[in-house]
Parts: sequence; structure tokens; C-alpha cells
Amino acid sequence: MKILIFTEGTIIIHQSALGCDREDVDKQVKNEDPSVHDFKNYIPVNNAPDKIKAWHDQGVQIIYLTSRKKQNEVRQIENVLKKHGFPSGKLLKREGKEKYKDVAEKIMPDIIIEDDCESIGGINEVTFTHISPKKRVKIKSIPIQEFDGIDHLPNSISKLKQYSTTG
Repeated sequence: MKILIFTEGTIIIHQSALGCDREDVDKQVKNEDPSVHDFKNYIPVNNAPDKIKAWHDQGVQIIYLTSRKKQNEVRQIENVLKKHGFPSGKLLKREGKEKYKDVAEKIMPDIIIEDDCESIGGINEVTFTHISPKKRVKIKSIPIQEFDGIDHLPNSISKLKQYSTTG
């Protein structure tokens, strides 16, 4: 089983967001708070490393996807994941004119966990909505609220596969 997890806004966040509510974090992003671009000092959203470790320990292949494209920024994100104890997993980025959906369709994960992209346009920016319908039926999408983290998701992979955002 493969889980594709988006990094920025989903499991890691800029340092100024610490202790802020979602509305304030959204303002920081929209107002381009300097820490938003300080990738090397990003921090986990709540207990994301522990949650992902629980899945990893059940034999799940973890694949991370960053919004960064510049190699030095990708390295910074990779270092943040290591520094904060996220389980090992491949960190992917878009190449050239590649879109997020292209990356997702290439690796065909069983589950995609991504935030709702509220600060950058909402549903139109969510990767899953752009994946071809033929491939989309083979992938479970678990959207989360941007900046809220993944703590509410089940630790059990079998329960995660059945997880519904509608209750």
C-alpha cells in the first residue's frame, strides 16, 4: 500500500504559525509572512510525524510530495522531515511543467492525503480533482482542512482505507 502525503500546509507549516488558529495562519500565508518562505525552519503540524509513523509501522510505503521545485528548497523540506522524525519515505517534486496530478498519476498511490488548498484557491487547486476519472477511481482521496493537520485520521490502515470525510 502506498500513501501520497502533501507536505506544506498538510503535515508541515511555517514557524510563525505555531500557536495560531487557522484564520491567522491563512492571513500569514496571504500576507506573505517572511517565515512562509523560510522552508528550512518549517515545523510539523501537531503530531503529524507520529501519525505517519503509525501507518509506516504497519508496512505502508510513505511518499511525500512538496510544492517546492528548486533543489535547495526541496532539500530544506527533506531536512525538516528528517529533523522532526517523520518516517522515511521518498520526497517527490514536480519537474519542469509537470503538475501535481501528473506526479500522482505516475505513482498511483492507494491513498492521497492533501489539504483543501483554501489559501490558494480551494477545490480548483486540489490535486485529486485533476486526476483523470479512470485513475481517480483507483485512489482514495482524504482531503483535510489546510493547516489543521492529520491528527484526527485513524492510526489503523484498515480504518484509514474506510475513512470518510462526510461522517
